[in-house]
Amino acid sequence: RKKMGLLLLLIICQCAINSIKTHSVSKPNIILLMADDLGIGDLGCYGNRTLRTPNIDRLAEEGVTLTQHIAASPLCTPSRAAFLTGRYPIRSGMAAFSRVGVFLFSASSGGLSSEEITFSKLLKQKGYATALIGKWHLGMNCESSNDFCHHPLSHGFDYFYGLPVTNFRDCKPGQGSVFLKGIQKDFVIPIQIAGIALVSLAIVQYIGLLKVPFQALGYFLLIITISLVVLIFFFYHFRHLNCFLMRDHQIIQQPLSYENLTQRLTKEAMQFIGRNTDTPFLLVFSYLHVHTALYASENFKGKSKHGLYGDAVEEMDWSVGQILDVLEKHDLSGKTLVYFTSDQGAHVEEISSSGEVHGGYNGIYKGGKATNWEGGIRVPGLLRWPGVVQAGASIDEPTSNMDIFPTIVKLADAELPSDRIIDGHDLLPLLQGKITRSEHEFLFHYCNAYLNAVRWHPENSESVWKVFFFTPNFSPEDSNGCYDSHVCFCHGRFVTQHDPPLLFDLSRDPEEKVPLTPDTESRFHEVLRVVHQAVDNHTRSLRAVPNQLSWGNLLWKPWLQLCCSSLFQSCYCDYESGGSPLQVRFG
Repeated sequence: RKKMGLLLLLIICQCAINSIKTHSVSKPNIILLMADDLGIGDLGCYGNRTLRTPNIDRLAEEGVTLTQHIAASPLCTPSRAAFLTGRYPIRSGMAAFSRVGVFLFSASSGGLSSEEITFSKLLKQKGYATALIGKWHLGMNCESSNDFCHHPLSHGFDYFYGLPVTNFRDCKPGQGSVFLKGIQKDFVIPIQIAGIALVSLAIVQYIGLLKVPFQALGYFLLIITISLVVLIFFFYHFRHLNCFLMRDHQIIQQPLSYENLTQRLTKEAMQFIGRNTDTPFLLVFSYLHVHTALYASENFKGKSKHGLYGDAVEEMDWSVGQILDVLEKHDLSGKTLVYFTSDQGAHVEEISSSGEVHGGYNGIYKGGKATNWEGGIRVPGLLRWPGVVQAGASIDEPTSNMDIFPTIVKLADAELPSDRIIDGHDLLPLLQGKITRSEHEFLFHYCNAYLNAVRWHPENSESVWKVFFFTPNFSPEDSNGCYDSHVCFCHGRFVTQHDPPLLFDLSRDPEEKVPLTPDTESRFHEVLRVVHQAVDNHTRSLRAVPNQLSWGNLLWKPWLQLCCSSLFQSCYCDYESGGSPLQVRFG
């Protein structure tokens, strides 16, 4: 009887221990920190020795560092769509066939479809408080200026404080224009041609060589004039129309002020955590740093060794420290999974009008933002959860920002959607050391809607093969980016097609310096054969969906424009210091 009692006690204790273990990995708080255009080489934990990032480095020391963490796209909008849905952006219609691969205007009609299931929706259904602080860049309205069909609150977030689009150079006076080169290349010549044609027709009409109806000339002149007026008006008022701060559905600052902006965003994030100490919460803190226009508050300006860019990185690191401190203050560190990443690699072509480098550092990796060279897609991947994931570990297996979706959905005890393909994989077994191999045998690298490259990590092999079907044409040719156009493009004269495709083994050549050939790699043809079969299988899994980044969805639509005052007041308001915002439609 004594032995039976002891056995029963052991069983009860084991059940209690199992219960504690299960509880410890069930429904934790989730904090997802996403930088914008940050290079993997900008952080101390990834080898930088001149920028000070002690708080981000602390995540690496107390958690896991992913050294082959891959963004699903090298551009903001599609990468963020993939992050939220766990799916390649081509599946959600968030991949463009045109040159423009992101949303440029707040009054575009495209965006993340309501048919898509985000991790925020699933966690909200499981009782999580959910918030997005910072940049959205996934659309706003569909048919009217107040339907908010693409708004964060329509995608599972309870609270939103941030920018509906992104942080453009045009948002900050004196920082130049991201559109200027495009306008010069794409509009000046057509306008000149139209002007010459109009003058020629008038001369021909005057000397009597050809009879052109006066009414036709009038209409032609009217169309040209209206187009020019609209274009000039829009770009003159771009900052007011596209650079504004919202709280939930209300505009609270139009145009955006950069004064203490990171402090304001950080304060909102800290307050959200403080309001939800007794409730599981999901916080997505999407930094504006270090996308241009660069900015830093007075406490950080001029303090780094790398100009304004370095100041911005170090201010973001301070913000990460504030988030970690508030977790400790409320005794939440052990109950919270913290993830830090960037939406894509550094924008290497970013140089200010004065010649100062405003883009980041991608370490040893080639290329940058807008390319599928490693510098454009290999991003920081840091995960900390004390007592649950390994501390100080480094994992060199291929992982993706799409993996966050299934990882946190499972942690929240929610079900993965069964009616669609989820391309991400649960990271927790890898983070806990239960498995040592990534579940990603293949990763498909898209440049907008065009399949650009494929990564293959075969079973029982250390090799990571990467096959390129086309590569961007750098300008100048001997540079590391597309400086002449400010960003690389994905088709036509901007790329070089490869037949046979270029082949690299990243395990031996992570810098992608020397393509392999049948003479230098005996498995050359075998690798291409396997990759082509994988592409066929992947392509068959795709379904036709509306293109959210078509020209019709990208262009500015006046009737969708949000304005907190009126046209005559140039859409101006500032309710950050108090007051009640009045939101009116423009148009």
